[in-house]
Amino acid sequence: MADMRVQLALVAKLFLLLGIGVFLRKKGIIPQSGKALLTDLVIDMVLPCSIISSFLIEVTGERLRRTAVIFVLSLGIQVFSYLLGLIAYRKCEPSHQTVMQYGTVCSNSGILGTPIAEGIFGAEGTLLAAVFLIPLRVVMWTLGLSFFTREQGKVSLKKIVTHPCIAAVLIGLALMLARFSLPALAVDCLETIGGCNTALSMILVGSIVADMDPHLLSCRDTLYFSAIRLVILPLLVALACMALQIDPLVRNISVVLTAMPAGATTAILALKYRGDAAFASACTALTTVLSLAAVPVWCALLL
Repeated sequence: MADMRVQLALVAKLFLLLGIGVFLRKKGIIPQSGKALLTDLVIDMVLPCSIISSFLIEVTGERLRRTAVIFVLSLGIQVFSYLLGLIAYRKCEPSHQTVMQYGTVCSNSGILGTPIAEGIFGAEGTLLAAVFLIPLRVVMWTLGLSFFTREQGKVSLKKIVTHPCIAAVLIGLALMLARFSLPALAVDCLETIGGCNTALSMILVGSIVADMDPHLLSCRDTLYFSAIRLVILPLLVALACMALQIDPLVRNISVVLTAMPAGATTAILALKYRGDAAFASACTALTTVLSLAAVPVWCALLL
């Protein structure tokens, strides 16, 4: 039951922060122009610091086999998610497709998944979750970002390569692979700024939700996306792991992290790149609520 309490506490915190965002927007404290400014702050400063901080982990020799397996498995999952996004939403509303494609690649595995993995699987779960997230972060800020930045059917490589979050991924990977230790002051600054990510991101999503049509929560595309995100993807991962006889701990962590709801960046990037931010917020909110049932079910089936 400890893992359930962890999940409930995390989801409650996310919705409290989201509610604060709704309140601030309704009261006019966050004006329409303020959403754009807050978006730029999160994308250009807070998220890059959070990403670099997430790579500051140590992979020891005794854990190398499991970490290598979960890294390769995660990479395969992210590439498959990208390809699934290209074909699964062709009959959906055109304005919704980009959001659904990105949301299939980008989950809330960092904010929700890592603490849940720690609560269920202990310190080993924390390490393996951190390694699982490396390909996810690389893919979400390369192939995933291309869903929003492509122009007339072509990917804008310049926008992707020069994106602050891509630079952060490259810096983080270099630091981790080189085992280079940053000065304590630099690490503290990165963690302090990056630590604002959850609060600012969810408040921003709340400010978008405040302007959202409530009917979006029950529209066909939102429900269809939720089924893909919380049921179909983790089911396929579980079946693949069983077929490949993957280590049970690696399998369980991979399935649980794949079953996480859509990440807040889905709505943030939709707002920044003039996508359907309201629909993206509905997808984020609904999958987060439904994950309260989906994740415990997956845990019960796996453990």
